[in-house]
Amino acid sequence: MYHSSTQRRHWTFRSEEELARRRADANRKFRCKAVANGKVQQTDSFLLEPHEELAVCKYYEKRLLDFCSVFKPAMPRSVVGSASMYFKRFYLNNSVMEYHPRIIMLTCAFLACKVDEFNVSSAQFVGNLRESPIGQEKALEQILEYELLLIQQLNFHLIVHNPYRPFEGFLIDLKTRYPLLENPETLRKTADDFLNRVALTDACLLYTPSQIALTTILSSASRAGINMESYLSESLMLKENKASLTQLLDGMKCMKNMVKKYELPHPEEVASLKQKLEKCHSPELGLNTNVKKRKGYEDDEYVAKKTKFEEVSFGDFKGSSFVALCISHMASKMCNWECHLSSACTAAQQDLQPFCKVRRCCLLHCWILLTPTSNL
Repeated sequence: MYHSSTQRRHWTFRSEEELARRRADANRKFRCKAVANGKVQQTDSFLLEPHEELAVCKYYEKRLLDFCSVFKPAMPRSVVGSASMYFKRFYLNNSVMEYHPRIIMLTCAFLACKVDEFNVSSAQFVGNLRESPIGQEKALEQILEYELLLIQQLNFHLIVHNPYRPFEGFLIDLKTRYPLLENPETLRKTADDFLNRVALTDACLLYTPSQIALTTILSSASRAGINMESYLSESLMLKENKASLTQLLDGMKCMKNMVKKYELPHPEEVASLKQKLEKCHSPELGLNTNVKKRKGYEDDEYVAKKTKFEEVSFGDFKGSSFVALCISHMASKMCNWECHLSSACTAAQQDLQPFCKVRRCCLLHCWILLTPTSNL
């Protein structure tokens, strides 16, 4: 349930100003790190300002949604919503100057397919890219390099509550308990359009899924010339609670204004910002000193790498924790639990002391995977 979820506790914020502060902090931290590198100055023109980073994020998030919309086989809306949410969360605390959004957006979509159990192979996934076979193989290597980084930066909070299910629930409720609206299905087309526009904004970081769904219903009804205030006061039993009703209406008004004022950056602006971005990621500057980061961004030519199995040292905790992470997620899915995957890192270090069904399943499979074959 949303109200007991990590999304509510950790990824729902009070205001747009708080989101702006977080993005500004991420920008400042990267600038300080880049200056400490000794190859740039705070005044260098190619370093992006916070509002420029936001414009870059808007551009690549639109590309992410476009990629998902034409994906074959058709990608469920829940997967698209999760991918978009991962992207927004990642760049709340990270700079596009440090992690290129072109790779992050694909990694978000790839991870969302796994978490939402949309069964596509890695070959199928990169097959949707307009790249040569070598380009697709390189893209997959980059995605796999960034996948664990993305999971870590999301604090292992991978379950996303989207507004699509609450929206369907409201439609069912309208059909059964609100006879004043003869055919609620007439709202679906405009509602889908509104949800697509909401997905581009920060609404999912500020409002609950049910608030977004309800705003979608009322906005669609308003466009059709239907007044549904009686639904709020009578069917949702808010008539006697005027404070809650007023708060709800104010939030809905703010959300609609957010959608109305949203604008994508102009192509000329995007072209200029992309030039700055490529300068930040140029090997000559070496701003990304971490080997893993550099390996995730190699545009000049295809570079053969070791296989993932060869790169992971199973004696190293990072390698074993990743396996534990994956197994914990699968185990919790099997047990029908909402998984908080950070517990997997603890599970990988502890003794085999089963105290719950998920831990038993996780530890058993980790032990099997991490024990050398000769010892079995």
